[in-house]
Amino acid sequence: MSGSTIGDRSQPSVTADDLDLAVQLSVAVLREAPPAAWEGKAGSLEWDCWETVEHLSDDLFAYAAQLGPKTPPLDREVPFAWERRRPGGPANAIHADRTAGPAGLLQVLEASGALLVAMVRTTPPGTRAHHVFGASDPEGFAAMGIVETLVHTYDLADGLGLAWDPPADLCSRVLVRLFPDAPSATDPWPTLLWATGRAELPGHPRLTTWRWDGTPRA
Repeated sequence: MSGSTIGDRSQPSVTADDLDLAVQLSVAVLREAPPAAWEGKAGSLEWDCWETVEHLSDDLFAYAAQLGPKTPPLDREVPFAWERRRPGGPANAIHADRTAGPAGLLQVLEASGALLVAMVRTTPPGTRAHHVFGASDPEGFAAMGIVETLVHTYDLADGLGLAWDPPADLCSRVLVRLFPDAPSATDPWPTLLWATGRAELPGHPRLTTWRWDGTPRA
């Protein structure tokens, strides 16, 4: 990791290209996982690694779906049916065919990411859509998709025994967009892990609750 910090909070917008990069980096790392490792827990999560990729895929799909209607709902999610395959498992609309193996699972992740990338590229920037943390715009949904991808790949890398060190500038941009109150003098990747309750920072204990601010900035 570079030694850069988040700095003065003057950062370029989060883009569809940023989201595409995050997804492609994630898929490339996860392809290195041994096939037998997918049934293990994903880091500190209660889900196994297969379920966690399904959950991430579902997040990306759901954000794309929120931007899909000509007039997106502002009071609820688009009403797909989310269901758990087991007690305590993630409630998803997206599930991968297990007979397709890990390669098929990662195709589901890549395809779900591509749907959100396409929606961010083509949705007018003034569009607003519902999120449980507050209505957001296409840039906000791109940033949310990046955070979901980066931190869940961290969970997965922990469970699968892989190295994962995403680009500092990408982490920095999503911190500025979604976590404006996060520390600004620390390295972006550890700061993003702190902001999402996954790590401590010097002088900042690990968070037990957290949320981002997807409020449109303009």
